[in-house]
Amino acid sequence: MPVFKYKALQPDGVITEGELEASGRQEAFRQMESRRLRPISLVERGNGKPAAQKAPTNGSGKPFALSLGSPRRVSPRMLENFTRLLSSLLAAGVPLSRALVILQKETSDPAARAKWKEIHDLVVDGMSLADAMAKSPDTFPRVYVAMVEAGETGGFLDLVLSQIADFQSREKELRTKVMTALLYPSILLVLALGVLTFLLVFFIPKFQVIFAGFGAQLPLITRIIVGVSDTIRLYGPMVVAGLVVAAYLVRSWMVSPTGRRTWEGVILKLPVLGTLVAQYAMARFCRMLGTLLSAGVPLINGLNVARRSIGNQILVDAVSSAIDHVKEGKALGASLAECPMLFPGSVLEMISVAEESGKLDQELVRISDVTESELDRRLKTAVALAEPVMLFFIAGFIGTIFIGMVIPIFTLQQYIK
Repeated sequence: MPVFKYKALQPDGVITEGELEASGRQEAFRQMESRRLRPISLVERGNGKPAAQKAPTNGSGKPFALSLGSPRRVSPRMLENFTRLLSSLLAAGVPLSRALVILQKETSDPAARAKWKEIHDLVVDGMSLADAMAKSPDTFPRVYVAMVEAGETGGFLDLVLSQIADFQSREKELRTKVMTALLYPSILLVLALGVLTFLLVFFIPKFQVIFAGFGAQLPLITRIIVGVSDTIRLYGPMVVAGLVVAAYLVRSWMVSPTGRRTWEGVILKLPVLGTLVAQYAMARFCRMLGTLLSAGVPLINGLNVARRSIGNQILVDAVSSAIDHVKEGKALGASLAECPMLFPGSVLEMISVAEESGKLDQELVRISDVTESELDRRLKTAVALAEPVMLFFIAGFIGTIFIGMVIPIFTLQQYIK
């Protein structure tokens, strides 16, 4: 009878490893469920060596593969529903493999069904849920995978998935607020650009001919507008093609490791946005580390997992340096003091006091709650100010064009006399 080597989570969250005999993988999973173990990996052993893993199948013996004719991606709404339902199923005691099957059957979206099937097959084949999700970075972001890995490590996957769903819900709500606030100014901007294009291409050239007939010299602001008009009329297609190529090159540079680090560094240096990004990263880091410590995960392991939830590589590098000092025996609060961009002095003091009193896990979660509340208030203020700021710039832009066209009309009277 085949022998399977397993790695699983016990009911108390402790990871255990062992071997068992079973007629097949499904029987092995049933034995693990009867022992109240939540499987992380399961590998069949043959002659003392793990058997080669088979390719995931679709249930009919044929290798599973995504259809090339279905390039659709899983929508954020579908991912949020998947995350919340998976959390509820796991909290109710449903095994992971069975929960994935249930979610696959319940979804009506073909792309989501194919993706959940792919994740299920990889998990059943012995891969951890985090590793299976990491193979689909277009669907599961790095932060998502890092938090799932933390949940699997600490034995509280259902809780982590619930937190991820809450994060997704808050981000969706924030995007909706921003889009709603910017809808009216965006419409005005599109109309202004349309009117401006019409003026530059059709009206201003005729206006220039009339003015030149009087032998008058246009004001500087008007000459600038006329120059832009000539450029658009003569080199319009080339300008558009150049902008498209430039946008493509910039995007390619930003997805590269060097470009991404540079862009993230620029974001952190911005007056308002940089502070918001750092606060959000700190809140996520503190919540993740506090949850891991409360589940009994060692500090070093918890730090290594929690740093991946930050998202910004610049801040990840800074925390990595602090983790090295913790490994050398230095206190956590003093080590994190080397990251002033991420951890203010007041937060470091609270962490140091909690570390001395043995309540570090509770204090980290409390810091996260307070920071998220403050961050939510600041985001609401920023969104409320976005609309009038955009309207101000649009009004200034249109006013400049209007003045540039009106000034020559008044000076034209002098040449007529």
